[in-house]
Amino acid sequence: MYAPMYLGRVIGTVVATRKSEGLEGTKLLMVTPLNHRLERAGDDHVAVDTVRAGSGDLVYLVGSREAALALEPWFVPVDAAIVGIVDDVDTGRSQ
Repeated sequence: MYAPMYLGRVIGTVVATRKSEGLEGTKLLMVTPLNHRLERAGDDHVAVDTVRAGSGDLVYLVGSREAALALEPWFVPVDAAIVGIVDDVDTGRSQ
């Protein structure tokens, strides 16, 4: 289970010729979750893309119920949704 909002790196695409109702026309991407130091923080997983992210992009995602709310119509069966492309991460700490 992932936090309600977290960072990730797009590592690939997923092709699905059949999708659940409400997911038609959406793009599915493989994502590696990352911590604030941009280090791997979990297992790779599939996320629905709402912002036209691409391979290699640093993104932020929502999980759980929030992921289902990120799409129209609401409450589609997803566990993760990409909702932004990240330009920079500054934690205020030296790495």
